[in-house]
Amino acid sequence: MLPLSLLNDFLYCPRRAALKTVEGWREENRHTILGDIAHEHADLPGYEVARGVLLWRALPVWSDRLGLSGKCDIVEVIPNPNSEFRIPKSFVPVEYKKGKRRQFENDDAQLCAQALCLEEMFGVTVERGAVFHAASKRRRDIEFTVELRQTTEDAIRELHRTAQRENAPPAIFKPACEECSLFEVCLPQITSLPSGLERATRALFKV
Repeated sequence: MLPLSLLNDFLYCPRRAALKTVEGWREENRHTILGDIAHEHADLPGYEVARGVLLWRALPVWSDRLGLSGKCDIVEVIPNPNSEFRIPKSFVPVEYKKGKRRQFENDDAQLCAQALCLEEMFGVTVERGAVFHAASKRRRDIEFTVELRQTTEDAIRELHRTAQRENAPPAIFKPACEECSLFEVCLPQITSLPSGLERATRALFKV
C-alpha cells in the first residue's frame, strides 16, 4: 500500500514522490506548516451533523485494487430516506487545501482517488467531490468524469512504478521548485543538468 496523499506529490513532481518513498525524505517549510493548520479541524476523527448532512472527519480509506490507503478530510454522507436499512444515497469527499481557489490536476486526482477508495469500500458510485480552499474560504466542486478517473488510475500505476525504482528520477527544474519543502534535498539545479555535466558538477562538490 502507498499513501494516498503521495499521488498529489507524484503529479506535482515525480522526483518529489520518489524522494519520499524511495529515499525516505521528509522536510517542512512554510507551505507544509500552513497546510497542517488548514487541516487541523478536519484531521480530528469523528462525525457531526450539519444542515441534515452527516459529516465524517478523518475517515480512513483504502483500495486493495489500487494499492492505496489514507484518509479523507471530510466525507459528506447524503442520506437516502427511501432506504429501509439507512444505506446512504451518496458520499461526497471533501479535501482541504491551504491556498486560494485554483484548479490543479494533482488536487483533482487526489480527490478522485479518495472516491475510488470509497466506491470499493462501500460498493457505491461516488459521482462528485469538492476541494475547500482555506485562504479564500471557497469551495470548488469536482465531477469525477471518465477522463478524470482514467487520469487518476494511470497516475496511480506510474506512482507504483516510481516507488519500485532504486533511485529517484532526475529533476526538471522550474520556478515552483523553490516552493518545495524538499528543495534543499532535491538540488534541482544540479539533478536537472545533462548527465555528463551533472557528474562533473557532483565531482566538483566532492572535492
